Amino acid sequence: MPAEGAVYGTGRRKSSVARVWLKPGEGKIVVNKRPLQEYFSRAVHQILVVQPLKTLGMEGKVDLFANVAGGGMSGQAGAVRLGVARALLGIDTTWRPTLRKSGLLTRDPRAKERKKYGQKGARARFQFSKR
Repeated sequence: MPAEGAVYGTGRRKSSVARVWLKPGEGKIVVNKRPLQEYFSRAVHQILVVQPLKTLGMEGKVDLFANVAGGGMSGQAGAVRLGVARALLGIDTTWRPTLRKSGLLTRDPRAKERKKYGQKGARARFQFSKR
């Protein structure tokens, strides 16, 4: 991955983990060695990934390289978003209040609740029969 003049950020969401590198460039975005539009085909996921860059007006000024594993597409997009926001702090720490106000530095703690024993699911129960 990029080493010369690159800053790093780790992002997590659900069971996805993203490793993100930012380096000065012309706005190229690569996720798992594929272009952004090819990897995240849904527009919602693409918007999520570039949200931290848009907030600071940095799109087109840095190249983004991300390796993401685990979970599904939504979790991976959220993980990359947090990784990008954290990597941006490696460039300039004065951006922290702006990113914090936009909620981009908060790790989303929501995860799937475990299934309980003697039950159908996390909350669902087997049908009760009185007789």
